[in-house]
Amino acid sequence: MPKAILSVHDKTGLIEFARGLTALGWELLASGGTARLLREAGLSVTDVADYTGSPEVLGGRVKTLHPAVHAGLLARRTAADAADLAANGWDYIDLVAVNLYPFEATIARPEATLADAVENIDIGGVTLIRAAAKNRERVTLLCDPADYPDVLAALQSGGISVEQRHALAVKGFQHTAHYDAAIAGYLSYSAYEALELYPVRLLRYGENPHQSAMLLAYRPDEGPLGGRVLQGKELSYNNLLDLDAAWRAAVSFERPSIAIVKHLSPCGIASADALQQAYQAALASDPVSAFGGVIAANRAIDEAAAAAIAELFVECVIAPGFAARALEIFAKKKNLRLVEMPDLIVEPAFELRSITRGVLRQAVDFGDPAAAEWQVATRRAPTPEELKALHFAWKACQHVKSNAIVFAVGEATVGIGGGQPNRVDCVRIAAQRAGERSRGAVMASDAFFPFPDSVTEAARAGITAIVQPGGSVRDAESIAAADQAGMAMLLTGVRHFRH
Repeated sequence: MPKAILSVHDKTGLIEFARGLTALGWELLASGGTARLLREAGLSVTDVADYTGSPEVLGGRVKTLHPAVHAGLLARRTAADAADLAANGWDYIDLVAVNLYPFEATIARPEATLADAVENIDIGGVTLIRAAAKNRERVTLLCDPADYPDVLAALQSGGISVEQRHALAVKGFQHTAHYDAAIAGYLSYSAYEALELYPVRLLRYGENPHQSAMLLAYRPDEGPLGGRVLQGKELSYNNLLDLDAAWRAAVSFERPSIAIVKHLSPCGIASADALQQAYQAALASDPVSAFGGVIAANRAIDEAAAAAIAELFVECVIAPGFAARALEIFAKKKNLRLVEMPDLIVEPAFELRSITRGVLRQAVDFGDPAAAEWQVATRRAPTPEELKALHFAWKACQHVKSNAIVFAVGEATVGIGGGQPNRVDCVRIAAQRAGERSRGAVMASDAFFPFPDSVTEAARAGITAIVQPGGSVRDAESIAAADQAGMAMLLTGVRHFRH
């Protein structure tokens, strides 16, 4: 008769699962409150204390920590292991259903003390999980009530496959790793939670074919960027980088918005009343660079937007949804990757960058702090139309590689320059991209002007208003250059480097 040991804090679905095991002829072992619950439900169950011959002690702290239990779990189907079990009067245990004391829920309570936290550090449950997971070739581990129905169905259909047991074991090790990380983080009084990453998939290669690559996620079942791939070829390393950059740009705007990114650089960002209008405006910013790029939208892609996007060769489209007709239009482009996002949230709220023998961590730049106040530095204040465009340009430039310069008209970029080691070159690049559209446009700079040459270059391009952080020892020179050209200049007091 196969044996199962049940020892759970979260008793969701337990009675139904136990009834199913009993109907299949399984013998049930259980501890403490789990045994009482099953007995009250009319199920036959043997207390672990009776099975081991050792009572629960220390107020329930020690229940399942006994050789009769762990030898039964760790024993292999070998003659030597079977003889050891028989010599001690023990038997094989074939399935474990266990979950742990709610440590994270405990420490999340404002009133929780250190003693409360320590008391909710599970020992026996973690040991059961590790023993069952280690012997996954024979033992089935369940540490998540959501898996009860599938396991029961498999048992009713003939048994659990080796592959299923392996997947459940991996889930168990992930669960205990997360649990231990939470404990370590709490007890170390660290301001940062421990970092956990799970391998999601191997990628074909990295930035170049000779570089290996892998996608890792903060949750083991996470899709790319937390989304769902609806169609198209496998996402590449470069696709994922570009999609992330485009998505962060698009969702930073409140109105329907489109961001087009190529090689990690935005080449067009726009907002409008409808996505199709936003797309056309973003594309007009730099149609040459947009070819072969990726597109992000902060609204579900409708038919009109899909029809417009389908006219251009793009690698990927990412959005919080796709209308049925939009999917039909995109289906004609078999290689086009579509990624559907569950929401507009950028998470986690930190970023990681690898460096030689280390990793840098910083909070995500979600834009200006709430307390930031813009100040008019020039004799002329911006007009209402210029101010609206300046706000748009300022937000857009936060997604451009430093040194970042954005020319904008209304709610659309018309020229973007970034990624150069000096700011004046970025102004010239933005002006070249914009052409005659720079006449009457506004300009945003992610950091201050160390010299007035960028302002002079902007005036030559026809820029009428500028927004920049300020803070240079030569601010007065840049302000004077703006005054001389009749431009308005606003100082934000906030820098937005993006290296």
